[in-house]
Amino acid sequence: MAGSTRNDPYKVFNFIVEIDGIAAAGFTECSGLSTTTDVIDYREGNERGGTRKLPGLTKYTNIVLKRGMTRSRDLWNWRKTVIDGVVERKSGAIVLLADDHSRVGRFLFRNGWPAKWEGPVLNAKSSEVAIETLEIAHEGLDVEFE
Repeated sequence: MAGSTRNDPYKVFNFIVEIDGIAAAGFTECSGLSTTTDVIDYREGNERGGTRKLPGLTKYTNIVLKRGMTRSRDLWNWRKTVIDGVVERKSGAIVLLADDHSRVGRFLFRNGWPAKWEGPVLNAKSSEVAIETLEIAHEGLDVEFE
């Protein structure tokens, strides 16, 4: 077919994370980019034979980020504000990159705060990279593609 362009799917390993005010290093994994809406079964008294399905509360799954530990304490310091009772909400994006590292899409979250931080599993019998995990609770997810 003349003039057609190939539309290959993007690769899952090609992404960066941007969080307001935090110079975050590269992450090895990002999960939790999902949203669900509860389904409410509704039936009026005079209806026969079934129920209606109505949308209920919309929920956003926590975003889970994993990266190799570095000297940077930016993520820990952000988590520490929650521990200290002063929640600093931040917005951010997980940016999907094409093979040439151009930005092709963004998963935007708003009003996020670190609900969980987990340090690495230390094991003297292993030579794996020390991984820290950050779980971000947030109030909304949007998807933008160019």
